[in-house]
Amino acid sequence: MARMVLLLALCVLPALVSAARHAANPLVLEGKVYCDTCRAGYETALTTPISGAKVKVECKDRNTETLLYSIDGETNEAGKYTIMVKEDHKDQLCDAMLVSSPQSDCQSADPGRDRARVILTRNNGMTSDTRFANAMGFMKDEPLSGCKQLLQQYELESQD
Repeated sequence: MARMVLLLALCVLPALVSAARHAANPLVLEGKVYCDTCRAGYETALTTPISGAKVKVECKDRNTETLLYSIDGETNEAGKYTIMVKEDHKDQLCDAMLVSSPQSDCQSADPGRDRARVILTRNNGMTSDTRFANAMGFMKDEPLSGCKQLLQQYELESQD
């Protein structure tokens, strides 16, 4: 009987310690949200961060695409967000995505830059608990006046 209790303790105790360690040490997702002031489709020298933008993270089952996890976040003054994710999402498909912008003239999500795939598991060889999402952006309704010159410098617009 004593051997059975000892064997059980040796098997169960490490699992409990491991589970408690991960719950006490969540994954941290960091990213940023910007306003594409030139409507270029990417960040430029005239791009500005958006303070107070709403973002969310959703994780879905890889096979059925059933929503399994969702958490909301908001950007700070520098347009950056930090979201604490307490669970390990193993092989789930997780995306950070834009929800809304507080800027009335910059509320249109930039297609292709409105979400970012993120890896929210510890079973991938990464030693850090911090994960980084690609920057996501909204587009300004009308480009700023200096954008034409900037894009010409980038040689993306023909000179008239």
